[in-house]
Parts: sequence; C-alpha cells; structure tokens
Amino acid sequence: MAALGAAEYQGPLREMTATAMPVTFAGTVGLFMPAAAPTRQTAVLFLSPWGFEEMCVRKFWRILAEDLAKAGIASLRFDYAGTGDALDIADPGEGLMLWEGTALSAAAMLRSLSGCERLILVSQGLGSVVALDIAERLSAIDGIALLAPTISGRAYLRELTVWSKMIDEGMGLTETQRRTEGVTIASLQMPDVIVAAVKKLNLMTLAQVGAPDCLVLKRPGRPVDADFAAHLETLCPRVERGAYDGYDELVSNPTIATMPLEAGRKILDWAKSITTEPATASRKILRAPRAEALIGDGFRETPLRFGEDNRLFGILCEPSGDRAGATALLLTTAYDRHAGWGRMSVTMARALARDGIPSLRFDTANVADSPPLPDMPDQVLYSRDQPRDVSAALDILEAKKLLPAFAVGRCSGGYLAFQAAIRDSRCSGLITVNPYAFFWDETQSVDEALRFVPRSLETYRQKFLQFETLKRLYGGQIDAKSAARNIVTALARRAVRLGRPLLGVLPFFAGEHETVINGFRSLTKRQVDISLIYSAHDIGLDHFREHFGEDAAGLKNFPDIRLTIIPDADHNLTPPYARKVYLREVREMALRLGE
Repeated sequence: MAALGAAEYQGPLREMTATAMPVTFAGTVGLFMPAAAPTRQTAVLFLSPWGFEEMCVRKFWRILAEDLAKAGIASLRFDYAGTGDALDIADPGEGLMLWEGTALSAAAMLRSLSGCERLILVSQGLGSVVALDIAERLSAIDGIALLAPTISGRAYLRELTVWSKMIDEGMGLTETQRRTEGVTIASLQMPDVIVAAVKKLNLMTLAQVGAPDCLVLKRPGRPVDADFAAHLETLCPRVERGAYDGYDELVSNPTIATMPLEAGRKILDWAKSITTEPATASRKILRAPRAEALIGDGFRETPLRFGEDNRLFGILCEPSGDRAGATALLLTTAYDRHAGWGRMSVTMARALARDGIPSLRFDTANVADSPPLPDMPDQVLYSRDQPRDVSAALDILEAKKLLPAFAVGRCSGGYLAFQAAIRDSRCSGLITVNPYAFFWDETQSVDEALRFVPRSLETYRQKFLQFETLKRLYGGQIDAKSAARNIVTALARRAVRLGRPLLGVLPFFAGEHETVINGFRSLTKRQVDISLIYSAHDIGLDHFREHFGEDAAGLKNFPDIRLTIIPDADHNLTPPYARKVYLREVREMALRLGE
C-alpha cells in the first residue's frame, strides 16, 4: 500500500488539518506547529535522520506533529544546514557540530515561538546522536525519544552502503550510472567531515544523558537496539522501551512507505505522560512566526503557505537581480518532498534563479508537509483531483505577478504537469520527464502499480542476461510473478503499437490513445510550449511510442513539441550529465516564455 497519511491515524472522516507555520532561522527553514488550546508547558523538537531515511520519515513527522498539537503540545521540525531547503554550506566545519549548531538554534526558536521553556527531543537515526549531544548543552530537557538510533557509526555506514546499492538496483542503475563517491545514498552525499565523525560514534560508551526520561523504539531484528536500551537504563532514571513496528516498511521507499501507526501512538502517549499538565489558560505564542527570505548566491527563497486554508507548503525561489524568464512550477514526484530526489529541485531552482528565472516548488496535498484534504482519498497520485493543487499554485503566482508560468514534473509529476496544463489555461508550458503514462485507468490500483513498477522490455532483456539477476531470481529476491505479468503487459502494448489493427481487438488501448492525442491537440491549439524528456530505456518511452509510434513519427502532427532522449540515464536522472540536460530544457523554456 502506498504512503497514506492522517486517515490511518485519525479515521476515515477527518476535518481540515491545521497547518504548520513556516519560519526561517540560522540559514534554514522550519515548520512550527502551535499547540491547540489548552496547551501544555512542554514543546517537541524533531531531530531528523539523514538522507534517504529523512525523505521517508518526512511525512511521518508531519502527521505526528499534527497529533501532538491536538494533545496541546507545540513542535518544530527543520532541515539541518546544507540539507533539504537549508542554504548550502561552503565550510562544513568539524564533525557533527554544523548540524548540532542548527539544532541548538532550532531549540531557541521553538522556545521563543511556543513560550515553553521545557523541551522534548524526538529523534531518529543519526538525529538521535544530535539529540543526545545537544541535550547536554541545553537546560530543561524533559525527555529524549530515540527511534532506531544510530548506535555504532561504523555499522551505520556499512548499512548505508548496502542500502544505497539496493536503492540503485531497484531503480535499474548500472554500476557505471551509480554515484559511489564518498558516502552516497539516493543521490545525497554525506560531507566527508561528518563521515569521519560518524565512524567514531559508539553510543554504547555513552557516559551520561541530559534528560530524566527516555523512550527507545527498537527496530525489528536488531538486538543491538535492546543492548543500547539496557545501557541507557544505567544512565537515565526512567527508560521506556518499545518496538518500532513498521520501521522497515517506513524506510523502504517514500513512494510506497506506510506510516508506522503503532510507533506514532507510542511516541504520542509517552510525550503526553512526561509533559506538564495543560495550563488553565491557553498559552499564547510569544513570538509570531516569520518566514523571511533566505539569501543565497544569486537567489532568495521564501517558504510560504498557500491555497484554501493555507493547506499547501512550498518554497518560492526568486532571482536576486532582475527577472528574465517565466516562472517554473516544480512539481513533486510521487511522495518525495518538494526538495526533490537528491535535492534535485533545490539545485535546479537556485541555478534558474541565477539566470533570472523564478520558481515555486511545493508539496501537493497529502505529500510530505502538505496535509490531506478532508474530502479526498488518501492515495492522491494519479488522482483526477490533484491538478487542483497546481491551480492553487498558479493562483499564488498570479497574485504575486509571477505569470507566465509553466509546469515541470518527473514520473508521476510529469503526468500531473500534463493533466494540469490541459485543465488550467494559465499554464503556458509543460516539461515532462520520464512520465510513466499520460493516461491513467482509474480501475487500476495505484498502490499495486507503484509497488510493482514495470520496466521497459529492453531493461528486462538486459537484466535477464546478467548473472546477478538470475541469482536473485533463483534466491526468491525477485517477485517472478509480478515481473512476468509486467513483461506480458509490455509485450501486449508493443504488439498494439506495431500493428494498429489490433486496436479493434483491444478497444481500451484505442480509447486511451484517443484521449492522450486529444490532450496534446488541445495544448497545441492553445500554443502551450511542450518538451518531452526520456531516458533511453525508461518504461515511459514504451507508453510514448504507443501514441506516437516506434520512431516518433506521430510527432509530425505536433511539429512544435520537442523530444529529448538521454542515453545511459536512469528514471531518476542520476548521472550529472542527465541533470544538465534537464536543467537546460527548463532554462530554455523559461526564457522563451518570458520573452
């Protein structure tokens, strides 16, 4: 099942969820969630894990913050320096001091915003090391929650290496396409000075804890977590243990991650049990949250809420100098946060701004930091209603006089860009990168499709010729039934596009084809600028050929559409040269539309 959201926590009938307030400090972006009255005397500071694990936990943090607020507990979540939406750092300093410095600033900000002097630190993975370190330097820490803590630095780095390879193999990357320099996972590289510090970590030698209460959620099948909890009991007056049920499912993939509901309830109950009871009167925020622009090299970025009830969260990136092009609307892929896979959207937005091109990157409803709509299903991908979020983004751009604008998206974001451009005439351009399809059959399960994503026939052919694939197939590590089903479907689709008479036998494909072509016709009639980008062996290229032919001959009816095929690139455009092609196409469209 794909990553769901607050409905799992709070039932299928829900009201509009309150949204966190953006705030900027210490070169980073935070989201402050005020407590609902009556408020407690303690606030929660979230300390995130790093890298791919942070991407997976992002939505879980948001849901937990919402539930803490309903229990009267304010909270703040933020990005460490040089990660997520934070400014890049030229000098990372030594060890974990850079991230600890951001965390200390976040603690001061949370106290200022909430009026609460006492804090609880909720941490996961490498964030647990940060939590334990800053707790010794902060006063009035009531408790530390340590979720799947990084106990041995060397073991953690070894695990990251294996994890990285599994992710890359899952995306179909070859060894030549993989990024292997330093410690890298999901196109995110850990600074070398932090790697050096992590290697030395060993929480089993911890000598003191700066809090009277601790909660340890242990990962399944990792006895070292229980050993650490036992060691912690010799240092801390009260230690509560629990199982981190759902951990492996949470960190498997942000696209199909399920929220760890039982773990969330344990954290919530524990936090409530150690906080001071609600005050008789509602505590007011002592300082109003302010999201002033972060100023970088040639750009300024402002976090903002927009849409009905300020339900959507995004980052507006503008050039420091004069504007020179149309605004790029950078859409999310699946359930990845708006920073993008490997911070791709952050890097692109700032590069565009240096060329005078503004952009808005944001989370659609029920993705990362944007809560779900009360009247919508939890599964939002490929939903006919998701273009509403794009229209809300165009509303804010129009209000800020930042039109014309064009939509940019990869994979499911490319599908959304296509559908949104059809529905909203303010969308002047469209760039899709490796869209799986331009048409979605609503009888098809999105969850099933995301869990067993098909590959192109060329990719299957290459894989089956590799000894490693045969070994994994024999060992049961590959779902043979799903692979066989995907191959049969791909063969059927290829038969369709090689022999159009078959469309009479397969009327569904005929209807899909007509719908897609009519969509492109309506866009070209409106003179929408269109650019299609594909990796050479991406599965989306098979769907493209169904509509435009094996040699793209059908594009002769759409002479203004640009088609770019990137050789030796994966679905996520991991190789740097592939991302340069992507950036070039976005930049050129922005400049054309801005003339």
